[in-house]
Amino acid sequence: MDDCPQQTPLFTFGVIADIQYADIDDGYNFTRTRRRYYRSSLKLLRNARESWSETAVKPEFILQLGDIIDGFNKGQGASDRALHTVLREFSSGPAELHHVWGNHEFYNFSRSSLLRSQLNSSLHHGSLHPDSLYPDSSSPDSLHPYSLHPGSSSRGLGAQAPGSDIYAYSFSPCPGFTFVVLDAYDVSLLGRQESSEQYSQAMDLIKQYNTNEDLNCPPLIEGLQQRFTMFNGGFSKEQLDWLDSILSSADEKQERVTIVSHLPVHPRSTDPICLAWNYEQLLAVVQSHGSVVCFMAGHDHEGGYHQDTDTGVHHVTFEGVIETPPDSNAFATVSVYKDRMELKGRGRIADRVLLFPCLRS
Repeated sequence: MDDCPQQTPLFTFGVIADIQYADIDDGYNFTRTRRRYYRSSLKLLRNARESWSETAVKPEFILQLGDIIDGFNKGQGASDRALHTVLREFSSGPAELHHVWGNHEFYNFSRSSLLRSQLNSSLHHGSLHPDSLYPDSSSPDSLHPYSLHPGSSSRGLGAQAPGSDIYAYSFSPCPGFTFVVLDAYDVSLLGRQESSEQYSQAMDLIKQYNTNEDLNCPPLIEGLQQRFTMFNGGFSKEQLDWLDSILSSADEKQERVTIVSHLPVHPRSTDPICLAWNYEQLLAVVQSHGSVVCFMAGHDHEGGYHQDTDTGVHHVTFEGVIETPPDSNAFATVSVYKDRMELKGRGRIADRVLLFPCLRS
């Protein structure tokens, strides 16, 4: 590894998670054990954007791992204004954006409006200037859809998931490398109409394990069943089958795949309360293929890391901006080489060298 500083990466990308911006005073998490810095999160985003802009090798893209604004905005009628503020900060950055959806996206917006919005990165490759979200300069009343210009396309954009409302897609920033963005709230009470079959099925599932009146409170037991809370979700069979097909194709092409989701899927990479509901099914798909090298997630503001001993897949959960003090930072720049990723963290995020496991057939 002594020659690593002399090597040129194939490409680099930035990562940031759980910005949760709101124009309100500092507060605390639900258990009042950790402080949340709602206004300062914008400053930390600016720090990240300036760092990515000033680096010698500009990132190819930025992964925004979900919860871009906080749910408190909804009660104040400020959801669109807050999103506009954050996207304006992103817009002066050096790279295109790939947005992931978390629970706070659904606290603020409906699934249908998100699918039509700038937060749907499967529709475009790169960011649109946030002013184009609104028809005029007045305060926005609702999330305004945007459209691609005729004939525009997404370079390197792969297949979108089947189903009209599943937010999942793949893209390739470089030959031999594929990134897959997953919809961790495909199966969820969030973003689903209460009259829908999807909502009923999600309710039946969560009530098998959580009998609390407030389903945001975890089951009164210890262990992995604590994940069955309303602020989590899971992956439908339709989405898992699609992922399986994407990974089968990557196996055949000997590609390296990084999967991205708001919710972590490995119990040793996060607190159980932050796990995806059906993480075992997702892991089973990953373990049946040899192309996956890394799984990146947010949601758990404390972060976490685990390398699966069976597959060699790195599970990286990124620390959240929202619980990062104003004098620190929480973002990363990842340099990708033929045999590894080198993660350079800032502030609360640790540096890591993620060696790729051997390709399995």
